[in-house]
Amino acid sequence: MLDVHRLRLLCELDRRGTLAAVARALSYSPSAVSQQLSQLEAETGVALLEPAGRGVRLTPQARVLVAHAGAVFERLEEAEAELRASLTEVRGTLRVASFQSVLLALVPAVLTQLAERHPGLRVEITHQEPGLAFAGLLAHEFDIVLGEEYPGIARPPVTGARTQLLALDELFLVAPATGPYAGTETEDAHVRLADLADVPWILDSPGTVPGQWARNVCREAGFEPDVRYSGSDLLLQIHLAETGHAAALVPGLLLAAIAPPAARIRALPGRPRRRLTTGVRSGAAAHPAIRAFRAALRQAVRSTGADTGTSPGQSNYSDRKDV
Repeated sequence: MLDVHRLRLLCELDRRGTLAAVARALSYSPSAVSQQLSQLEAETGVALLEPAGRGVRLTPQARVLVAHAGAVFERLEEAEAELRASLTEVRGTLRVASFQSVLLALVPAVLTQLAERHPGLRVEITHQEPGLAFAGLLAHEFDIVLGEEYPGIARPPVTGARTQLLALDELFLVAPATGPYAGTETEDAHVRLADLADVPWILDSPGTVPGQWARNVCREAGFEPDVRYSGSDLLLQIHLAETGHAAALVPGLLLAAIAPPAARIRALPGRPRRRLTTGVRSGAAAHPAIRAFRAALRQAVRSTGADTGTSPGQSNYSDRKDV
């Protein structure tokens, strides 16, 4: 009988590429990982690793094991979920990875609801961007991941994970209302995005999906944004707009969760919306803790007035003037 733990180490090596990376991720020493994989070779009776430069790579026989291991892990998680579902109380620890706007807008209400309904459930939350979070999900560092997809930039499917739509979140322009970049128009005047070509911008870095999308929006409007400030902190982006220093593109979910900014808020051409999703490992969707967390999230989304994707809903900020 093959050892499941050693199979998982083999899959982690396939995913991460080096023994050192597997050791760092799982808090082992590289020699301990190597020893476990050597024992797996003894169990199978075939070579699973071969030299590759200063490291190792998987043999064709190892890739056969990896291909089957995913189904093994999925069935084991399904069994665990069914076992937990047979109990009358939702207990244990649920590890969640989320990003800033969801943490600010939804998670407090979710935690309140879960504490009231499932006091035996411990929820641990890590602020993590979706790309790294999904890698952590597959490595069993997290049990559920909050993800996002921006218009025109689809995230590739993650083998071993299943995602579920949570909400459609409209994206808005937030621009200075005071200072040298405020412009001369009144609150009700029509403003074109191209009118902000000479205004400084704060955007996510170009190597991120939000940063790539924001630059594309400006380019489609006919100009290259003057990005003087770069960072993923959405509260900082809004603050720089409020204080008259920069324009930004931010999600309506966050705008609905904070006090109205002292800045101009405008809807973008075409009313673009990002997709908010929840992702779990393929066999874990029926786990009671995950089902409880997802249900609390859906209720929190409904309370914000955001579009859940089941009806043509509008953001709480959808009445803002277009740019």
